[in-house]
Amino acid sequence: MPLILPALSLALIVVLLFLAERRWPERVTRLEENLLAALLAIITLVSFVQVIARYGFNSGWSGALEFTRILFAWLILFGMGFGIKQGMHLGVDAFVRLLPPGPFRMVALFGAFATFFYAFLLLYAGWLVFLGVDVQTNWRQTGALGYWTFMFDRGTGLDDLRYPVWMQESFGLQERVQRWIAYLMLPVGLALLAFRSLQAMGAIWRGERELVIAGHEAEDLVAENKDALKD
Repeated sequence: MPLILPALSLALIVVLLFLAERRWPERVTRLEENLLAALLAIITLVSFVQVIARYGFNSGWSGALEFTRILFAWLILFGMGFGIKQGMHLGVDAFVRLLPPGPFRMVALFGAFATFFYAFLLLYAGWLVFLGVDVQTNWRQTGALGYWTFMFDRGTGLDDLRYPVWMQESFGLQERVQRWIAYLMLPVGLALLAFRSLQAMGAIWRGERELVIAGHEAEDLVAENKDALKD
């Protein structure tokens, strides 16, 4: 598969998310929250059932560990962008708070840009050509997009996660679940992180938020609940 196809697909996902968010901002946020909650709930449920099956009935699902590990990776990768959107990422802002308003804003913009640049570097490693690396012949140097495309083209299966026998027989599937399915959230999560970072830059520029991080989260919680015991 040419690299341009997954790149265009990611761009389409970002555009659709942007348009949906402009029309239904609260619904999109609720959908993201529900997806994260569902991933965490499935991880917890599978782990709980696996413990009961192993220690109570001396059995279990051989692919449970790999399945929960993949879902945990999805939780992190999808949560990165959502954390930027909601201002949930913790950070140290003791120094930048000492700066005057002008330099403070510039540092805040730089922080958001650095997050975007980080996501871009991991997503597409074409920038390595400036260092003399031939990214066209070395799939390992083409970033998350190249790695996912490599797995998609080869159809390599996971170690322990397998399709049920009835699905193999009914749909002619290979025995093991393809790695490209498990790794799909890698480029998608990085694309969303880059998109949310650009959104944060715009919000900082317009004065709608201060930083890309939540440096005073604990302090704000204490201030909001300081009179709770009195009530």
